[in-house]
Amino acid sequence: MNFNKHSDLVGQHAFLSGSRHHWVNYDIEKLDAVFNKYLATQKGIELHALACQCIKLGIKLPKSRKSLNQYVNDAIGFRMIPEQVLFYSFNAFGTADTISFRENLLRIHDLKTGVTIVSMHQLEIYSALFCLEYDFKPKNIDFELRIYQLTDVVVHTPDPESIQRIMDKIILFDKKIEDIKSQEEPWLLDQSPI
Repeated sequence: MNFNKHSDLVGQHAFLSGSRHHWVNYDIEKLDAVFNKYLATQKGIELHALACQCIKLGIKLPKSRKSLNQYVNDAIGFRMIPEQVLFYSFNAFGTADTISFRENLLRIHDLKTGVTIVSMHQLEIYSALFCLEYDFKPKNIDFELRIYQLTDVVVHTPDPESIQRIMDKIILFDKKIEDIKSQEEPWLLDQSPI
C-alpha cells in the first residue's frame, strides 16, 4: 500500500483526532461547548501574538478600557520585554507575558483573554523563577504583578516571604524530580524540551 503523504500535517493533531479521543463520547451540545472553548483558546493565542508584536514594535493601541489595549500600552510605557522565558531547570521554567527589572523593581504583567477567574500564583511563580535564575533574594527587591482581563487590571504586590517559599519549593521539587529520574530508565536522565 502506498500511503498518501501529508508532510504538512506531521506533528499536528486535528480536533477530531485519535490522540484527542474524548470527543467520541460527546453529544452535539458537549461538542459545541468544547469546540467553542477551543476556538477561544486559539483566539487567545493570536491575541497574545498580536500584543507581543505591538510591544516589540512599540505600536500603542487606542486608549481604551479593553484589557488588550491597556496591557500593550502599559508594557510599552514601562519598556517591558514580551514573552520572556524564565529558567531554573528543565523541570521548572515558564514564559512571562511581559517583564522588566529596573531600579530594583520587578514588573510582571499577564494578559488573560478568557473569562475564567485567574490567580496571581502564576505571576508569583514567574517572580520566583526570576529570583532563582538571576540570583536575587526576594526581600531585596520590589515587585509589581498585574493581570489584565476584560476591562480590569488587578495589581498585586506579593510578600517577599511568599516568593521565597515558592523558590524553596521549586528547588525541593526539582531535586525530587531529578532523584526520581535517576532511579528510572536512562532516557529520563536528560529530559529537555524538544
